[in-house]
Amino acid sequence: MPAGKRQQTDAMLYTLITFVGLFIIATTVAVIYYVKAEEHRTNAAKLQSQIDELATPAELRKGLGTIIGTKQARKSRLGTMVDYLDGTVSLIIGGLPEDTSAEVKSNTANRKTGETLELLAQEYIDFENIDPNTTGLIRIIEKLKAKLDDTAAELLATQEQLNDLQDRFDDAMKASFEKEQTLLAEKEKYQQQVSDIKQDYNELEALTIKTSDEKVQTLMAQRDEARADRDNEHGELLKTQAELKMALGRIEYIQKKIDDIMPPPDSNVAAYKPDGKIVLIDDQTGIVHLNIGSDDRVYRGLTFPVYDKNMPIPKDGKGKAEIEVFNVGKTISAARIIPAKMKRPIILGDIIANLIWDSDKTNVFVVAGEFDLDGDKSIDYDALYKIKTLIEKWGGRVADTVSIDTDFLVLGKAPKVLRKPTFETMEVDPMAMVKYQASVQKAAHYKQVQNRAQAFSIPVFNYERFLYFLGYKTQSRRAGAF
Repeated sequence: MPAGKRQQTDAMLYTLITFVGLFIIATTVAVIYYVKAEEHRTNAAKLQSQIDELATPAELRKGLGTIIGTKQARKSRLGTMVDYLDGTVSLIIGGLPEDTSAEVKSNTANRKTGETLELLAQEYIDFENIDPNTTGLIRIIEKLKAKLDDTAAELLATQEQLNDLQDRFDDAMKASFEKEQTLLAEKEKYQQQVSDIKQDYNELEALTIKTSDEKVQTLMAQRDEARADRDNEHGELLKTQAELKMALGRIEYIQKKIDDIMPPPDSNVAAYKPDGKIVLIDDQTGIVHLNIGSDDRVYRGLTFPVYDKNMPIPKDGKGKAEIEVFNVGKTISAARIIPAKMKRPIILGDIIANLIWDSDKTNVFVVAGEFDLDGDKSIDYDALYKIKTLIEKWGGRVADTVSIDTDFLVLGKAPKVLRKPTFETMEVDPMAMVKYQASVQKAAHYKQVQNRAQAFSIPVFNYERFLYFLGYKTQSRRAGAF
């Protein structure tokens, strides 16, 4: 092949090779860019889907700042919304909400609101079952306030009726007293007249012995006339007594009506007085803080039962939990939670009480009867000493018998009276008669204390109720509790 022809062919070959190489490179670059573009498109679609889950296009156009509000420093819009949600949930259930999802927080608020409404419905039969999800807490509170206003109005009307009845009763008592005084004065007058007549009769009877038959007949006639006058006066006296009896019957009827309208006060009201309340709760450590301290004579080891703040203290004294003070400040103290019920957790504002301890005065107790402290179904013969020691340890005072100054009576089982020993028994046990007399005295003292407590309207507590009102029921089972 000529040299010129070969050079031309080589040049074309190089050009072709160069073109093919550039084509391959361009194709490779295009493929790479296409793959990258697809990857970016996929990521963009995924991000757009995530954005759509967080907010719809309409919501984005409206503006997250308009929907959520002021964005908090160092927090995202979502974190800001979570804080606002936590504040709302905290306002509903009280205390800080658990660190969990918004769904769980919302469900927890709805559940606790429903439980509270259910408790209200159980306590107050005429309370309507209201769904907080459709009605709203404000509407519910407004309805409760309306019910409270109606109850207050009814109470005021009842009080006015009671005052009217009291005024009428006072007037009746005054009139009855005046009538009674008048009748008593007349009765004394009649009795004096009867005495004078009897004296005259005796004188006449003496004269009959010394005088003639004529004078005797005259005197007898005078005597009969005096007897007739006496019978008339006696009839008047019986009539007056009957009128007095009717007046007393009317007074008793009016008193019964008043007692039906206004029953006598509950003698146990002193036991239901709160001593303080919960002002701070640490659920993780199981510690609560109280609004009383050393200025109120609080000391370490003091126990309290905890009761719902919006419910009256139950008659059996059983609280939702028991607490024990372990740190005392001047006006505040800290206590550990002993047992607590998960369905009824302690919340801010819950009240506490202790039957023995009082920040203002020293309560006076009387302890009588037989007690089983350890629950082994046998009487502990040193139980009285242990219970009295516990009362004095916590600031109370123990008296031997019930008087007008007694605040509370702790009453165990009635002591058993031993069988009176026979002569043969006393020969075997010389102390048998002494033991018998001691059992009789204990039983008599028990009955006397019980009767006086009833007469003076002194609150009476059995052993278990006494422990509940101390917040000491759980700890009483431990060794060395007394």
